Amino acid sequence: MNVSSWQEQDWITAIAAVVLGLFLLGGAYIATRKEPEFAGHPRGLYVLFFAEMWERFSYYGMRALLILYLTKHWLFSDGKSNLIYGAYTSLVYITPVLGGWLADRYLGQRRAVQFGAILLTFGHVLMAFEGMQGITDPVVKQADPAINIFWLALAFIIVGSGFLKANISVIVGQLYPRTDVRRDGAYTIFYMGINLGAAVGTIFAGYLGETYGWAYGFGAAGLGMLLGLIVFVLGRPLLLGRGEAPKPLAKNTEWGIYGVGLAAVAGIWLLIQYQGFYGWVLLVLGTLLLGYVLMQAFKLDREARHRIFAILFLLALQPLFWALFEQAGGSMNLFTDRFVDRAGVPASLFQSINPIYIILLGPIFAGLWVSLARRGLEPSTPAKFGLALAQIGFANLVLVWGANSVGNEALVPVLFIFAFYLFSTTAELCLSPVGLSAMNRLAPATMASLIMGAWFFATAGGNFLAGVIGAATGGHDGEMTKQGLLTVYEQIGWVTIGVGIAVLLVSPLVKKLMHLDTLKDDEADGAHEEMRYEEGLRPEGPGA
Repeated sequence: MNVSSWQEQDWITAIAAVVLGLFLLGGAYIATRKEPEFAGHPRGLYVLFFAEMWERFSYYGMRALLILYLTKHWLFSDGKSNLIYGAYTSLVYITPVLGGWLADRYLGQRRAVQFGAILLTFGHVLMAFEGMQGITDPVVKQADPAINIFWLALAFIIVGSGFLKANISVIVGQLYPRTDVRRDGAYTIFYMGINLGAAVGTIFAGYLGETYGWAYGFGAAGLGMLLGLIVFVLGRPLLLGRGEAPKPLAKNTEWGIYGVGLAAVAGIWLLIQYQGFYGWVLLVLGTLLLGYVLMQAFKLDREARHRIFAILFLLALQPLFWALFEQAGGSMNLFTDRFVDRAGVPASLFQSINPIYIILLGPIFAGLWVSLARRGLEPSTPAKFGLALAQIGFANLVLVWGANSVGNEALVPVLFIFAFYLFSTTAELCLSPVGLSAMNRLAPATMASLIMGAWFFATAGGNFLAGVIGAATGGHDGEMTKQGLLTVYEQIGWVTIGVGIAVLLVSPLVKKLMHLDTLKDDEADGAHEEMRYEEGLRPEGPGA
């Protein structure tokens, strides 16, 4: 075929095939190496890297399209779409609490991840069923029954994420001793896999969905999840027995837990349709989780208990941060679609800016922490959280100032969208990987998955709050206006900067609660060799 006769979709297909081939060849090369390590890390790390990369390909590819799909295909109002988006992303992060607990007590992380991947694959496939346009079938004037398939697809994805998300992060930590200096480097590699998958998934699924049809975009996301499942199953031997059940697991118990997972899909199918009720459920469950963690904390020795208090302080900052950050897939996605000079580029593709920034800036931040540590100037974990809040607040103000500079009627220059995501990304690098590493390092071994689940629960609260804030940008009639969004963004931006400054002021006190100088490796024989942790000598670069 003559090159000039190729259509645009032919080039896209060819590029996608090349990218897919490179990823698969890279994974196959690492898997067939005979050495126990590759590039200084266990080969199992790269199995987790590729599995999580494809899972993030599917999640972010679907996320980039979701609110556009809700407003343009199902014709929900902007306010309702933001609430659905917020409830969905919130549930994606809250279900790891149950998934983490089941893995800790019964399944083990590996089985939980595998089951979650199966549910996720099925959910993404169901997203490809569109039905008629609009919530009501225009022919028979009744509710389109395909909307129930849409709710079911979301339910499968939510529960699947619950079994997979927290547990795959825990397996990364299990590949290394607690005081292994390679741990943060491992989380850096893992985090790069997350964002590589997010960037590629957003570009391919977003472009296909907006250009050729929603089913093509969601179908691409489903294919990515299937590839992640295959990588994880085939790479099991490279995990070296990590993530297995804490004690021999009876088959009837294992299948009973899988049955609980399927029952949870039915419950979530109903819950996702009633976002207001879900908000109250979230509040009640959050209170119960806080009480349970505190109850467990008071059973620990003094230093371990103090570390739990430090963890809870960090968790309390999560909802505010993610409430602003997760506007990206909700109100910011709609804002970009309607009020930004995009030069014809599909709005969903702008969701790839953040993961691309992460890929570019992640190594820089990792090196920055090392450089500052050598000089005794590295900020503590709570101080990094304060910096993150200040930066995410400033990102909102930059967008507001830029949009106001051109007037209410003019399209916003795309430069300010890139600036918004730049400061959002630098904020994320100060909080997300650092926080994940801190949860894994500070939590007692018996509470590892629970604490990781609590981290995602706090993130869930922020995601739901993001939907509430996004809905507020629509005013009384539920339809977003440019000025309405800018007003809300300016107010919440200033509040968040103030909170960030307050966190910086109290960060030395929180650091003392972490007792970094007495953390120990967990030895099988119970003989712990003390390893001093001076935060000024140990970088906390991007994790996962």
